[in-house]
Amino acid sequence: MKRGGILRLAYKLLVNDSGKFSALLVGLTFAVFLMVQMTSIFAGILSRASATVSNIGAEVWIMDPAVNTVANTIPLPDYLLGAVRSLPGVRYAVPLYAGGALVKLGDGAYQAVSVIGLDDTSLFGRPQLEQGSIADLYADDAFVVVRDAEFGKLGHPVVGSEFQINDRRAVVAGIARVAAGGLFGVPTLYTTYSRARQYIPSSRSTISYILVAPQSPAALAAIQQQVRQLGYLALSKRQFIQRISDFYKYQTGVGTNILLMTVISFIVGLSISGQTFYSFILENLEKFGALKAIGAKGHELVGMILFQAVFTALTGYGLGLGLCTLLIAAAKWRLPDYAAQLTFGNLALAFGMVLVIAAISSYIGIRKVLRIEPFDIFRG
Repeated sequence: MKRGGILRLAYKLLVNDSGKFSALLVGLTFAVFLMVQMTSIFAGILSRASATVSNIGAEVWIMDPAVNTVANTIPLPDYLLGAVRSLPGVRYAVPLYAGGALVKLGDGAYQAVSVIGLDDTSLFGRPQLEQGSIADLYADDAFVVVRDAEFGKLGHPVVGSEFQINDRRAVVAGIARVAAGGLFGVPTLYTTYSRARQYIPSSRSTISYILVAPQSPAALAAIQQQVRQLGYLALSKRQFIQRISDFYKYQTGVGTNILLMTVISFIVGLSISGQTFYSFILENLEKFGALKAIGAKGHELVGMILFQAVFTALTGYGLGLGLCTLLIAAAKWRLPDYAAQLTFGNLALAFGMVLVIAAISSYIGIRKVLRIEPFDIFRG
C-alpha cells in the first residue's frame, strides 16, 4: 500500500472516533499546559531573582563567599576596594551598595523599598531614565525611582515628589526603567553610594559588592584567583546568575515543588493518553486485522500507529502551549508583577516530555496490533 494512503487511513480512523480523539487531546493539552505553566513560573522566579545583576550589568562581581543571592548581602571591608583596584588585569573597580529601607510616603503610609547605591564618581550601573537627568542624582537628597510593576506602591511619584527615608528628606530626581523587575514585590530606588550610606543605618562596612571591569576577558581567571587568595569570591555576571539559580533550585523548596508538579503533570498526561490510546487500539483491532489480511505489512501498521500518536501529541502540545501563553498574557495584563515567562528551555522540555508520552502510548498500541492474526479476526 502507498504511504500516503496508509497515513490518510490512519488519520480517518483517529478522528472518526471523536470521543477517543477528544479525550486524547484533552489529556495531552492539560498535561502540556501544566508542564509549561510550572516551568514558566520557575523561569520567571529565577529571572527576577537575578534582576539586579542583569540590570547593573557589571562583568565581574566580588562578594563574600557566603553570598548565595544578590539580595542577601554580606558587607565587604573598605580596604578590599583598594586591594582589588591594585590587582593586575583590573581596568577599574567601583563599590555598590544594595540594601533595604523603609519609606514614609506623603500620606503617612510606609513602604519597604530596595535601595541601590551607585559609585559617586562614575554612577556605573545606572538605569536608563524616562524622566529627568542622571546628573540630577548629584543634587541634595536625590533618588531615582524605577518604573516597574511595584511603581504604584510609592503612589506613582513624579519628578520632584518628596518622601522620607529614616526621617530624612528624599526627592525624586528621575524616573527610570530597567530590563527586569525584582522578585520580592518592593519598589527600587537608585542613589549615590555615599547618600545610601548616610540614609540607611548599617554596620561599619558598607560595601555590598565590588564591581570590576577586567582589562580583557583573559584576565578574569587571574582576577578570580587573586581575589580568592584575599579570602573573597569573584564571579562573572553569568556565574553569579547561575549561582543564584542554583540556590533557588537546590537550597530552597521552590525547585523541588516545581519539579514535583512537572513530574505529576507528565504522569497525568501519560496515564490519560496511554489508557485512551490503548482503548482506541482495542476498539479498532478488527480494522487493523483486516488491513493485515489484505496485505498490509507490519511496518505499515506500525507507521499508522506512530502517525496517530505523534499527530495527537503535537496537536495537544500546540493547544496546551497556546492555552498557557494566553493565561500568562492575561495574568500579566491584570497582575503586572506576575513572574512567569516562556523560555526556549521550557518549550523544549515540554516538547520532549510530549514525545515520550507519544512513544510510550504508541508502543502499547504497536505491541497489541503486531500480535493480532487475521484468522482470529475473521473467525470472531
